[in-house]
Amino acid sequence: MHATVAGGSLAGAALYFYFYSLLFPLILDCETAMTERLPAFQITDATPEQKAVLDEILSGPRGNLNGPFLGWIHSPELAQQAQRLGAFCRYRTGLPLRLSELAILVTAARWQAQAEWYIHYPIALEAGVREADAEAIRAGRRPVFADPDDALVYDFASELYDTRRVSDATYEKALGRFGHQVVINLVGLLGYYALVAMTLNVFDMRAIGQKSLPFAE
Repeated sequence: MHATVAGGSLAGAALYFYFYSLLFPLILDCETAMTERLPAFQITDATPEQKAVLDEILSGPRGNLNGPFLGWIHSPELAQQAQRLGAFCRYRTGLPLRLSELAILVTAARWQAQAEWYIHYPIALEAGVREADAEAIRAGRRPVFADPDDALVYDFASELYDTRRVSDATYEKALGRFGHQVVINLVGLLGYYALVAMTLNVFDMRAIGQKSLPFAE
């Protein structure tokens, strides 16, 4: 493997080696996320546009490339716009992390997105989603929720996926509990993670290191 530092400057060299040091632990693991439906991608051969995307992801709150990013990277402009939307939807919606992750699990289960569930299941449990609730969602059952906020987010997401609408009753509950801005953000979160699920499913992607499948194929 080799690389050319643009301009040959010390600053350029420092930036490149900083970037490479972030990526190096992932280079060998990335093969597990690769798919025959996409061209092979070598991080060391990334274009400047691709490097800008990867650097922003790795220096942001995610800190890793797990998920759809190694698929999107073949269209770097889409990758950059989508990953920025994703960072907002995951971390800045105004919802507690537990509720965001619950909504993501509902999405992963509805789309049977193997990698999305594999990645977010442990994050959801750490954020406070009960294991029994997560298992019910994975199996396609409505959990018996202990927290009314969990039930509200589940019902909102499920109605939207099942009927392509949200009932007046559920909408008014969500509006009264969270307000307009957070409800709008919740819809954005569901839409973003549906995009993630579609990407992972269409290109048959797996999470880095994934050995098991949460959904039957």
